[in-house]
Amino acid sequence: MTLKAASAESWWRPWLARLSFAFALAAVAVVATAAGLRTFGMLAVGLAAAAVSLAAAFLFLSRRGALRWLSLAVFVAAPAVVMAVYALQSLLWAALAGAAGWLLAGMTARTALAGDRGEWRMPEHPVARPARRPFLVMNPRSGGGKVGRFDLRRRAEDLGAEVFMLDGDEPVDVAEVARGAVARGADLLGVAGGDGTQALVAGIAAEHGIPFLVITAGTRNHFALDLGLDRDDPAACLGALSDAVELRVDLGEIGGRTFVNNASFGAYAEVVESPAYRDDKLRTTLDLLPDLLHGHRGPRLTAHADGAEISAPQALLIANNPYGTGDIAGLGRRARLDRGVLGVVAVTVDSARQAAGLLRGRHATGLRVLTAEEVTVTADTPRLPVGVDGESVILPVPVRCTIRPGALRVRVPRERPGVPAPKPEVDWARLLRLAGPHGRRPAGTPEADRAGQPRVLR
Repeated sequence: MTLKAASAESWWRPWLARLSFAFALAAVAVVATAAGLRTFGMLAVGLAAAAVSLAAAFLFLSRRGALRWLSLAVFVAAPAVVMAVYALQSLLWAALAGAAGWLLAGMTARTALAGDRGEWRMPEHPVARPARRPFLVMNPRSGGGKVGRFDLRRRAEDLGAEVFMLDGDEPVDVAEVARGAVARGADLLGVAGGDGTQALVAGIAAEHGIPFLVITAGTRNHFALDLGLDRDDPAACLGALSDAVELRVDLGEIGGRTFVNNASFGAYAEVVESPAYRDDKLRTTLDLLPDLLHGHRGPRLTAHADGAEISAPQALLIANNPYGTGDIAGLGRRARLDRGVLGVVAVTVDSARQAAGLLRGRHATGLRVLTAEEVTVTADTPRLPVGVDGESVILPVPVRCTIRPGALRVRVPRERPGVPAPKPEVDWARLLRLAGPHGRRPAGTPEADRAGQPRVLR
């Protein structure tokens, strides 16, 4: 993207920044005007209710039995009590108007701070010719039976693909199946299944330098979503067999194993390891969390990320490229998968105060967020449970995680939903600089950092 094009795309951002301040001031003015001397009292009521709600949420996650359900009741009741107090003071309308003002201020602030499309959209590369001998692995049980429901096998075979079905009762070494297909001349590998299976076959495709195809037949389809594919119509992904563009995507590696999304340690990995997790994820998580949060379960971890030490995190997430701002569980979106770095999120929560602090996002005291090219995780046990793309594995300590920049060539349909613009963190200091008389891009954004430099496609 040229500087001229970027300037044309961004001229309205300073005005959005100014509008966000106008909404925020209007929200304060409405409440102050309506409440008068009662403003501080009403504010105190709201803050007290927020503190009670956060403490109740922490108790719900960290306790069992009657206290857990009592905490849930308090969590639900606190906002209702605040609304009742405001209504008795005839200030409910003012509170709602103030909340609407802050909501609009946040929306316009995020839009103003967002990067231009060329900064968060992965470059697309042309495909000279379609694959002649595509080979696809399909799991008919994945995603509640999407393979059968969308008739994916027949559709793929009609497009010239060879399809291998994982429909037997015996375990199958998917990586060996993919290697065998390459040995027979396959010039594209693909998967209709979960992210764990995607990662295994993607590793083989990268190893042999051939393209990879993702079909959204899994349950969560996190990797597919970050590629901009259609989660509601897996058959649309097969369009990449005839009319495709190519994305150059990074791959994560952990203990010699490939991952496309993340590797998780500590609390989340312990939950995934439980045999009951697949049958009842919610109940299993709630049952194990109290011990995990209080340090009564799981090994003591230490991580070294490019020289930075992270001591005793209760949960550690290492992602193939960083997740969006504020996501601490690997459940969000990654606008790009080609930045060549691992995203690292470490969580330490042992009090209601720290639990509440997690809502502050990257500035929370119990949260560390950074990027690294290599992360080594050690523990006070010789072996460590790890959740790799949602699959539980046991790895010997130390566990080394690395990134392979641009290792995977992913073919995607030319026509697809795409990736929505990432939501940046609302930084009012940066926003103020942008709203200033010169409307400068905030320091630290890609546009500011790369001003005057040509954009290089990797």
